[in-house]
Amino acid sequence: MDKKFWHDRWEGNQIGFHQEAINHYLQQYWSTLHQPADTRVFVPLCGKSRDMLWLLEQGYQVLGIELSPIAVEAFFQENHLKPVISKQNGLEQWSCDELVIMCGDFFSLTPESVADCQSIYDRASLIAMPPAMRPAYAEKMHQLFPVPRPTLLISMTYPQDEMKGPPFSVTDEEVQSFYSAHNDIHTLLTEDILEQNPRFKERGLSQLSETVYRLTPKTYRSNQDQRLTLKHL
Repeated sequence: MDKKFWHDRWEGNQIGFHQEAINHYLQQYWSTLHQPADTRVFVPLCGKSRDMLWLLEQGYQVLGIELSPIAVEAFFQENHLKPVISKQNGLEQWSCDELVIMCGDFFSLTPESVADCQSIYDRASLIAMPPAMRPAYAEKMHQLFPVPRPTLLISMTYPQDEMKGPPFSVTDEEVQSFYSAHNDIHTLLTEDILEQNPRFKERGLSQLSETVYRLTPKTYRSNQDQRLTLKHL
């Protein structure tokens, strides 16, 4: 899967992956990350997701990255926002108050570009990657955040041979292999969503579930353990 695939999807308005409603898992579980308002959230492959508006409404700053200029322009137009457009580190940057969306290739980001992001929200990024690209995606995230950030990750699982992605099926074993070296992985919810998504049944799926994960950096746990040890000395 190359960049042209995604450009073609947006140009042809083949964006069934886009959700008009705010994601209910985000609303229900974001608070479990315990991130203070006014910190910045990184949203990879953000498209024109309205989830970014919800995060802004909660008092967060948002930094998104999106390949398609059609998606970026649509986000600002549809939400009646007037961006300031500039160039930063070779990427086009669209800014409006506490929101910044960088338009370009996720894999071209540098750690400096995301250094002030204190948390991550991934609803449609990992599952947008075909199997061959997912290890590179996970490695890039580690390069961008050598000190991991608390993350809310929403994944999807189904029999991959029943439907051609995207979105792709990502197993729990893959999530563990990508993130467990640097994070404690907490499964917050696994829910059968096939009946709620008839378009996937029409594509031939017999099973479909979503899983919500909270990734907690192990450095957080180590620091907490150290503080508890010192407290009892």
